[in-house]
Amino acid sequence: MRNPLISRRQAVGGVASLGVAWASTAWAAERPGRLERLPTWRPRELAARPVEVWLPPGYDPQRRRYAVIYAHDGQMMLDPGSTWNKRAWELDRMAAPLLTQGQLTDFIVVAPWNGGETRRAEYFPQGFLPHLPGPLRERYVREALLGRPLGDAYLRYLVEEVKPRVDAQYATRPERQHTHLLGSSMGGLISAYGLCEYPRVFGSAACLSTHWIGLWERNDEFPAAAVAYLTERAPDPATVRWWMDRGDQELDAQYDMAQARIDAFCGARGFKAPTFVSRVYAGTGHNEGAWRDRLPDVLSFLLTAQR
Repeated sequence: MRNPLISRRQAVGGVASLGVAWASTAWAAERPGRLERLPTWRPRELAARPVEVWLPPGYDPQRRRYAVIYAHDGQMMLDPGSTWNKRAWELDRMAAPLLTQGQLTDFIVVAPWNGGETRRAEYFPQGFLPHLPGPLRERYVREALLGRPLGDAYLRYLVEEVKPRVDAQYATRPERQHTHLLGSSMGGLISAYGLCEYPRVFGSAACLSTHWIGLWERNDEFPAAAVAYLTERAPDPATVRWWMDRGDQELDAQYDMAQARIDAFCGARGFKAPTFVSRVYAGTGHNEGAWRDRLPDVLSFLLTAQR
């Protein structure tokens, strides 16, 4: 019998070995903008990993300052040639025309790679754990999170280590209203968690195909834990922008009841348009191609030129 905690890939929605080649020649020759990498360092609490930075065409630190999107699963964001499944969000290709047309504020992307086998431990919100039934919590931590929840450590890594380096090296707009989180599946979970835990650092989050169910089938326990946590820690609706979405195929088909439960909570708490969106993309599934195709909507929500 398969184990419902660990039966699928530990990093659904963006697994990759840390040994994958970076910035293929084809990417560098054909893609808009420029891809750089921060100098490698040893994080205080996590394993070392690459942190890629995408600079848009015409990046000019002398004349402009740029909003920042912190995108989880960095190895899946840009170059299809260097990913485990040869698919990527192609965020650069989707963003460049919108920037050229003046539809978005200027921005850069900071994309830390996930930790490979520790991805699930890094991206699962630790604040959900006290609200899970004891036996389920203990088993989930032991088997799915490999005995060591790392969600809080990952957010500290972003806030205390990555962001200061980015702000020092690039022409950023460091204020919270110009600092955004983006992720899918487990990356959607950690994006939501980051917005709740650090509302003074992050002004918005885009959570695509968010894995509220924790396991691989519909269940009540994990969405209930998420709502219990949000009841305690959700940010002031007047101060943040929050995007959520899902498809209705593949793993996303299991998210219908959980996302409806989150939407009901958010509506009761006062989250509403235009600063809150929860959208269903019918006919789409749980994969990089689906998330890529949603990017024009997501980026417009986060980075409209009028903001």
